[in-house]
Amino acid sequence: MYLQYVIFAVFLLAINIYAFMLVKSLKQASEERGEKQKSGYGKLFVAGFLGGALAGYIAMFVFKFKTDSLLLMITLPILIALNIYIIIALVRSGILVFG
Repeated sequence: MYLQYVIFAVFLLAINIYAFMLVKSLKQASEERGEKQKSGYGKLFVAGFLGGALAGYIAMFVFKFKTDSLLLMITLPILIALNIYIIIALVRSGILVFG
């Protein structure tokens, strides 16, 4: 019964840690090669869509990574809202029942 909650919590924790560490590695890579290339945004968007948008957004401010990028500053908050909506929809539909 509680196994699905544990699996869901571990998944969310893992994807958020991955998104946070991804931003850190992207920041280090951009410092090493200069600010010209923009690679790794796709991985960040996928991690954000899977539930790690909040950690990715927080990590952008912690590591001061591309906060001037309009694409990231608009899409990650939208993905945060989408993640919250999906979790609420799963709870209301009965797939995730807490309590």
